[in-house]
Amino acid sequence: MFFSQGQENRVADLKIQGNKKLKSSFVKKIALVKSGAVLDSSDIEQDMRLLKRLPSIAYAYYQVFPAEKPNEYNVFYNIEENFTIIPSANVYTTNDDEFAYRLGLYEFNLFGQNITIGGFYQNDIFDSYALNLRAPFLFSRKLGLAVNFQNLTTLEPVFFNNATADYRYNNESIEVLGLYQINFTNRVEIGINFFTEDYAYQSGATNQNIPQALIVDKMLYKLIYEYNNLNYDYQYVEGFRSVFNFQYVHSIDNEQLPDFLIGWNDFEYFKRFGEKGNWASRLRVGIATNDETPFAPFSVDNNLNIRGVGNTIDRGTAAIVLNTEYRYTLYEKGWFALQGNAFIDAGSWRNPGGDFGDFGDSQNLRVYPGLGFRFIHKKIFNAIFRIDYGVGITPDSTKGFVFGIGQYF
Repeated sequence: MFFSQGQENRVADLKIQGNKKLKSSFVKKIALVKSGAVLDSSDIEQDMRLLKRLPSIAYAYYQVFPAEKPNEYNVFYNIEENFTIIPSANVYTTNDDEFAYRLGLYEFNLFGQNITIGGFYQNDIFDSYALNLRAPFLFSRKLGLAVNFQNLTTLEPVFFNNATADYRYNNESIEVLGLYQINFTNRVEIGINFFTEDYAYQSGATNQNIPQALIVDKMLYKLIYEYNNLNYDYQYVEGFRSVFNFQYVHSIDNEQLPDFLIGWNDFEYFKRFGEKGNWASRLRVGIATNDETPFAPFSVDNNLNIRGVGNTIDRGTAAIVLNTEYRYTLYEKGWFALQGNAFIDAGSWRNPGGDFGDFGDSQNLRVYPGLGFRFIHKKIFNAIFRIDYGVGITPDSTKGFVFGIGQYF
């Protein structure tokens, strides 16, 4: 660059161009570059990377021109906006091959301030719904707030003594999180969640030591720490991200249910290959209090970790999962891109009450290679329709399609 912090060149004015819904005042609030400050190329580059992470922005670039006074420059941030009022529709089948669906609507740029608000309705044998509000820059560039309400009801398989039972599971919760951006690459979320769990036996095996009905109020303390050094260029991603999630769960009114801890870390790595290739990998390592319970927190599921394995086919108190895939843009023109991908999903779990030797047990190990496609609208935030087909190569494996919105990770 032709300017640096060592030179006493200064910013005469920061001008925002190309934005329509996004407020210029918001961009200036979160930008490192300020009128009157020393002109620093590293600050501009950080601003560009931050802007391209925002849901409201498809792409951003900058220009620098001399101002009227010597050693002063006007900096222009050019914005290509995303369309941010996004409906969603997911259709799938339940474990009983019944029809299920989820319909949602989210606004990712409320008031032009990058505030996300929305919710969904789900019919998966039972009715569910959720409402979400997330404002990461509500108070400043660094400080924000998130509030979530959920009333989720599903038919959950419970595993014990080599047998299975189906329970109607309801989780009604309210959560409040404080969001703090330490610096460009590091942020934390700290908050509390009050929820009620309701288990009701429906069918299958029974055991005198396992209740057929259980209602308990709980309190969850949550800490999330993220290191994010990803760089986005439309559908392409490059860099490294680590997300650590730690929770302490306390039963408010049931002393028979012990408190427990759970934590997991997602390590994500993305690498560009040429103009059209993108290698993406995610390693999840998780562990929880090792209670011998049929309601273990880590599940083996199509939509979470292993494509093609089925819906919640097993549970554990610790997990190691690796997802790796190579994405290649097969066709791209204007706003549309078509990606193909080849993937391998692999994972293993610790049985409730078991030991770490369970990770090597062939009954717990799953390996599923597969192929998929991504249909991408480049100017609508997260408008990626994905379809994957995974085939298990370990003993007693299955195979199947997985549909969804957004990249799998």
